[in-house]
Amino acid sequence: MMTTETMFGRALKRREDPRLITGRGQYVDDIQIPGVQRIFFLRSPYAHAMITSIDTSAAEAHPGVMKVYTGKDLPAVPVPCGVNLPDSNQKTPPYFMIATDRVRHTGEIVAAVVASDIGTARDAAEKIVVEYDPLPVVVDAEKSVMDGAPQLYDGIDNNITFDWKLGGGDIDAAFAGAEVVIKQRLVNQRLIPNAMEPRAVAGRYDSATGDLTLWDTDQNPHIIRLLICMLTGIAENKLRVIAPDVGGGFGSKIFLYAEQLLVTTITKDLATPVKWVETRSENFQATTHGRDHVSYVEMAFMKSGKLCGLKVKTYANMGAFMTAFAPLVPTFLYGTLLSGVYDLPALRVETIGVLTNTMAVDAYRGAGRPEASYLLERVMDIAADELNIDPAEIRRMNFIKGEFPHMAVTGMNYDSGDYEGNLDKALAQFGYADWRAKQAEAKAKGRYLGIGLSCYIEACGIAPSKMVGMMGGGVGLWESGTIRVHPTGKVTAYTGAHSHGQGHETTFAQLISDTLGVPYDNVEIVHGDTNQVQFGMGTYGSRSLAVGGTALLKSAQKLVEKGKKIAAHLLEANAADIEYKDGSFSVKGSPDRSKAFGEVVLMAYLAHNYPADLEPGFEEQTFFDPTNFTFPEGTYMAIVEVDPETGTVTPLNFYCMDDCGNVLNPLIAEGQVHGGVAQGIGQALYENAVYDENGQLISGSMMDYAVPKITQLPSYTTEFAPVPSPSNPMGVKGIGEAGTIGSTAAIANAVMDALSSMNIRHIDLPLTSQNVWNAIQAAK
Repeated sequence: MMTTETMFGRALKRREDPRLITGRGQYVDDIQIPGVQRIFFLRSPYAHAMITSIDTSAAEAHPGVMKVYTGKDLPAVPVPCGVNLPDSNQKTPPYFMIATDRVRHTGEIVAAVVASDIGTARDAAEKIVVEYDPLPVVVDAEKSVMDGAPQLYDGIDNNITFDWKLGGGDIDAAFAGAEVVIKQRLVNQRLIPNAMEPRAVAGRYDSATGDLTLWDTDQNPHIIRLLICMLTGIAENKLRVIAPDVGGGFGSKIFLYAEQLLVTTITKDLATPVKWVETRSENFQATTHGRDHVSYVEMAFMKSGKLCGLKVKTYANMGAFMTAFAPLVPTFLYGTLLSGVYDLPALRVETIGVLTNTMAVDAYRGAGRPEASYLLERVMDIAADELNIDPAEIRRMNFIKGEFPHMAVTGMNYDSGDYEGNLDKALAQFGYADWRAKQAEAKAKGRYLGIGLSCYIEACGIAPSKMVGMMGGGVGLWESGTIRVHPTGKVTAYTGAHSHGQGHETTFAQLISDTLGVPYDNVEIVHGDTNQVQFGMGTYGSRSLAVGGTALLKSAQKLVEKGKKIAAHLLEANAADIEYKDGSFSVKGSPDRSKAFGEVVLMAYLAHNYPADLEPGFEEQTFFDPTNFTFPEGTYMAIVEVDPETGTVTPLNFYCMDDCGNVLNPLIAEGQVHGGVAQGIGQALYENAVYDENGQLISGSMMDYAVPKITQLPSYTTEFAPVPSPSNPMGVKGIGEAGTIGSTAAIANAVMDALSSMNIRHIDLPLTSQNVWNAIQAAK
């Protein structure tokens, strides 16, 4: 059976959803392994202390305990950071599986208890006696670099782990010729990713064969396997990593953590299956955080509103150590996007990476791009207010115009876009002028409505291996795709990308169905298993479709070309004269001379009437490495109401106009935008990871860390204005992070717009009712 339906552009529901929403998904904690032992990690209650002694004897004697591990029981192998920033004087501190002599953040592992069940392991851990000698603590990045601040590591002076600079254009001339300079200190507060499923790892070792299987909630199983093998000496062909259904990641499950190494080491040491499942409180303490920048911004303008130049100095709080991508996030993924969608003639940016007694900070949805977009779009609004120019108009006059690709002053080569057209569509569809009229009417009645605007750009499709290498990345970020057509015509596709909410099982099947002309239901997508899938790089940076999808597309196209050769042989024609359409290979001009897809595939396996120079079988593989990133962009608008008596901000309406290139599945793309906007609004209004001066995470539970409820979010309107990317044959750009990148500034600008008559210029995030109320009282 073949199909003539076009799948590209169809809004199909995710085929994954029925099993997930009915509780039939299989997550790591669902894996049932006979004889499995449970692991409980004892974590430091101190943010900074010397460990003077550990007594585990009572825990080891506890009934049901198999073994207790401390740092002295394990090899001192540091978990690597995968980035070494060029020209930054980077100093990477060691990060070990278990702390031995010193702890540097609350929640660092000091012992591991293996027992028959988790309750027993927890009870035994309470009997471990650890003596600490507390040390001074620093949690604030700006204070951490001051002389006399507590030092986390010998040899890393003033806790500065790197000092990265980027420049373009003549910044001194730009500021010398400017008529107005806007200066603002901006805080991009620390966030906790809060995936629905916390981390979990289970291991099983077969002492007879030497095979070790690891089930892990991660976003890139092949890289996890590679790193574990490099650190432990296990042969890659003896370690199988399976990432089954994964309940979200948002970047926090990209990295190799101590826990994965510990489960691997322990299951092999004991030759017994073991499992660790993170509690939510552990997730708050010990899974990477995001953002946490303090920036000093100077933006130069002419009085007409023309942008002249930008200077930025950012203190990036990296936490107590650095994980895989950590140095890239506040540098190349942040600084290189600080020109935004604007024709910025000159830029100087410096990012100082700072160590503190807090959990490590790494990629969180958007990873550097939300930080850049918030900074730029917030200051554009401040400038519009000071220069008395409408926020939409100051953006319009500074947009990049003309032909693409466009080389930005930051060195990024923007692939395609229509920034002014996108803004005009958004203003018209949103009803910008009407909302301004409604705002004036509301003000006359004592209501404070605010209208916020944000024009974002992002670099995604994270992949070009040469570029990643130039950035100091230790791995190429191409992607792989293999398609196997079985003798009956059914299709199995193996992708190196990993799905943890993105809908790959649906969208990749649509893509292959279209290209091969086979029914969508006949296509199976396999991912997340290193024993089934060829080496792949995983999912992050909105790269799945642009990079992973292109690898599958090219494999499907190779199959079509092979099919033409087989059909030409069967039809006694020249392969150049064969065309493929609607599941049929036919001779050009003679549609009656044809062979169905199934006939050709079957002959590829039977091979008794077959081209002599062609291998049997119907399977192709591609490793795709694009030449450039893709650059989605968009215009977001928000309406909020501020209650001046309480400071409460109520989001009323949110509008998104996204250029994410060609859209494969509008329903899934829309869902990605909705989720991203929810997280962006969460940062703008509610979420804040706060440590006290002793390094205790005081927002360490859902009681204190305010993930927004659905009732706290506005209604969304989402639309797409695609300008195809030339960086891949589908013209796609990426949509997974756009909502987070564009939404925070739109909400913040709306709140400031509502308060503008009170002469409130800026309030740092999050714009909680308390923070807004305090600002209103101060203004009075």
